[in-house]
Amino acid sequence: MKPRSPSPQVHGLFDKATWTVTYVVHNGHGSACAIVDSVLDYDPKAGRTKTESADRVIAYVRDNQLNVAWILETHAHADHLSAAPYLKERLGGKIAIGEHITRVQEVFKGIFNLESQFHTDGSQFDQLLAHDEEIQIGELTAKVMYVPGHTPACVAYQIGDAVFVGDTLFMPDVGTARCDFPGGDAHTLFNSVRKILCLPPETRLFMCHDYPPNNRVVAFEATVAEQREKNIHVHDGISEAQFVEMRTKRDITLEMPVLILPAVQINIRAGEMPPKENNGISYVKIPLNAL
Repeated sequence: MKPRSPSPQVHGLFDKATWTVTYVVHNGHGSACAIVDSVLDYDPKAGRTKTESADRVIAYVRDNQLNVAWILETHAHADHLSAAPYLKERLGGKIAIGEHITRVQEVFKGIFNLESQFHTDGSQFDQLLAHDEEIQIGELTAKVMYVPGHTPACVAYQIGDAVFVGDTLFMPDVGTARCDFPGGDAHTLFNSVRKILCLPPETRLFMCHDYPPNNRVVAFEATVAEQREKNIHVHDGISEAQFVEMRTKRDITLEMPVLILPAVQINIRAGEMPPKENNGISYVKIPLNAL
């Protein structure tokens, strides 16, 4: 058996429509892999889904003869729909998310007045993951880090020297995630970020999104050292009080993500669509004046 690699291979696929990066993490050609934060294409004007982004992931996995062990979510995204069921059907693997997804399900079941058959126990996912829990991706080991603040259920995945931080951090010139979604909290996010930034300085951090300012080329990898030196919101020397003041003032100015209403309803179901009604069509709800 080969020794476990401390530095996994990471392939990022950027979806420009949602500014989201999906990652395939593996240990080389023919090895096991994990897919992190997949995207199902969605047209909000037509209410139609497509699979072009997910098909690019499938092509990469098959071209490299990888075996999918896990399809991981860092949280219930508000800016894109998950393609997890589509990928699982074609590639296999278990769909997993942090165990605190149940808190998010409880909140949004009420907001959307979901059907009584929708359970808020996380059973829609194949596995719920606890803080510090370890899972195997072939010879690679992934450790779960609970990093709430953006949502109460966010996790990051540490695999060797790579950490997939979800929405907790962005590139240094973009900063950090908003905290004004239900259950979000700026104090909590600050402490989650510091947890990540206490990792060794050479640790590679992989962001779930990039929103490049000043026509910068899209980028989604930075080291802990780079974030501690340059992150515009949480570089070394920024206090918790300063961060909370900045984040609170900034969040008030932000519009809701375009896809938050359909995305959350589907993502808390592990990417499955709501049950079809008696006409054979699945619907998402638009709650008026609720968010």
